[in-house]
Amino acid sequence: QVQLVESGGGLVQAGGSLRLSCVFSGGTFTNYAMGWFRQAPGRHREFVGAISRSETVTYFADSVKGRFTVSRDNAKNQVSLQMRNLTPDDTALYYCAASSRGDTYDIPNRESQYNYWGQGTQVTVSS
Repeated sequence: QVQLVESGGGLVQAGGSLRLSCVFSGGTFTNYAMGWFRQAPGRHREFVGAISRSETVTYFADSVKGRFTVSRDNAKNQVSLQMRNLTPDDTALYYCAASSRGDTYDIPNRESQYNYWGQGTQVTVSS
């Protein structure tokens, strides 16, 4: 059974940076595209960014484009979300997710395309 465990969340001031990590276990990591989603209080969970199985293709929501990057280390079964220039609007519970949909270069960006989810890690940005 695939398991995803996120870490790295915390409290940061506006303009600061955080790096989230997600460790994958229980399956073949390279069979999955990896995504990050977030959910703020009172809001639906939304797509943040994702990386293809091949490590070569990434895609981001407009709200984080240019500030967030996603990388994966297929040797360590790990995916990371580097967040820069954070604002209070980035405050949310951040989830790592794995998708077996599509081929090597596909980037799923809908919740329904993801098979497995982590428990989430809280990011709070103070103004």
